[in-house]
Amino acid sequence: MWNRSMLILHGVENRRPEGHWQHELAMDLRERGEQVFYPQLPETDRPKLADWTDAIRSELALMRGEKVVVCHSLASVAWMHLAAADAASSNPHSADRVLLVSPPGPKAFDWDVIAGFTTTGLDLAGLRLAKGPARLVCSDDDPYCVENAAEHYGRPLGCEVDVIPGGGHLAIGDGYGRWPSALAWCLDESERLTPNR
Repeated sequence: MWNRSMLILHGVENRRPEGHWQHELAMDLRERGEQVFYPQLPETDRPKLADWTDAIRSELALMRGEKVVVCHSLASVAWMHLAAADAASSNPHSADRVLLVSPPGPKAFDWDVIAGFTTTGLDLAGLRLAKGPARLVCSDDDPYCVENAAEHYGRPLGCEVDVIPGGGHLAIGDGYGRWPSALAWCLDESERLTPNR
């Protein structure tokens, strides 16, 4: 019987490449005997919000024990929409704890490919992202969130926030291959995420 399971969710145009911190995280967790779900979300180049949230719900239904969710980029926003839908339908929360990494900001949704994921209209202050702790990790120079994710998302969501100086979008090109502190957080919710230096 599993006492914990992990769900790792990628962003737009991400095909779960080797070297990306999420890919490395999935491998490292599996090596430690953790149950890991790391699906390829549908139509990654032109995603549709309903398709992504449906796919995420399908994965959640397979999980057992403590449900730990790790989202990067557009998946972080998809999770916010899923949390809002859960609250509106009085469903129980889908995860026990969640990590949101580098959610795109309002200006990013000007890109037609992800426009359907816009957070405009979401009551961020009213969202409960998980039954337990939620943490936002962002950089201070993310080109996909020029509005400052710590302020735009972290403050209204009321979650713990770790700001990574000069981290960009916290992707491979920004030096985020294997990320030890992401692994540490998955194994222990009290861990904070720190720069990959």
